Amino acid sequence: MPVLRIPTPLRAYTNGQSEVNVNGSNISDALSDLTTQYPALKPHLFNEGGDLRPFVNLFVGENNIKDLQGVNTPITNGEKIMLIPSIAGGCRCEPSGSNLLFGGG
Repeated sequence: MPVLRIPTPLRAYTNGQSEVNVNGSNISDALSDLTTQYPALKPHLFNEGGDLRPFVNLFVGENNIKDLQGVNTPITNGEKIMLIPSIAGGCRCEPSGSNLLFGGG
């Protein structure tokens, strides 16, 4: 059975579990099983049209599914799948030509 690793911000929707066993032969099946087990996760992963939200990144091993076959990426028994939400934001480290990280000016 494939294992899907849940990031900390989404564990509130999986009863605190960091890993969830899922069924399926591809990522789409695994996500369907995941959201059947934990329906409250669905709006965090999918948009209103049923498509995976753009900020949701899934990795099979070290490979992003966006670089493979997307949600049609095949998975096997024992496969490790990592769900990693993108984090928005950042800073302007040199707003006036100074280097704020190192205290330069």
